[in-house]
Amino acid sequence: MSLWTRISDALAALAAGESLTDVFDKLRAPPERTVAFAIAVIALGAKMAKADGQVTRDEVTAFREVFQIARDDEAGAARVFNMARTDVAGYQEYARRIQRMFGNDPTTLCDLMEGLFHIAMADGFYHPGENEFLEEVSRIFGQTPQQFQALRARFVPDAPKDPYTVLGVSPDMTREEIRKHWRQLVRDTHPDAMIARGVPEEAVRLAEKRMIDINRAWDEISGCGGNAAGHV
Repeated sequence: MSLWTRISDALAALAAGESLTDVFDKLRAPPERTVAFAIAVIALGAKMAKADGQVTRDEVTAFREVFQIARDDEAGAARVFNMARTDVAGYQEYARRIQRMFGNDPTTLCDLMEGLFHIAMADGFYHPGENEFLEEVSRIFGQTPQQFQALRARFVPDAPKDPYTVLGVSPDMTREEIRKHWRQLVRDTHPDAMIARGVPEEAVRLAEKRMIDINRAWDEISGCGGNAAGHV
């Protein structure tokens, strides 16, 4: 049974009246955990699409980039997207269920937020409604405002983009403190570490961009003469 068939079956169960709790309880363990992750991205992304009042082909293309959807499966992916978009469950409930499923693995919740930002920016515009949506999902996931700002800095072109925000650190920290934080981010983001944690393959692919961003931010900080340099 393909990933998209399993996703469609799960969403069909929701549409038939099965509770969100029961559906996600069935998806807790591998390999169905990947289905749960996919549903989370698609369902939350579909709800988010409503935030700016339109659903574009670019957003479906963004799903294809995240999940590497074969061209033959694109129609199925679009159907799943539309099913999730019309589901009566509110996005907060999806977010809470995912938080409970991955609550002991905040890095996976960060991976999911990255997927949502990727979808939000698929049409090249960051709508205020999307920002409100993502900020609320981030809050439900238990992320700090600083973590949300770091994500926004990496994905939204006109967001404040200083390297300290990207790393989630303060310029008042010593260079060694920032370096320690950066190295932890690198370890957490390494594909081998993510696979060992049982992170879905789709999230591992999304983390490749994170690695580039955090390394670029560290390069900027370690090579500049700002406050951090004065603390060495």
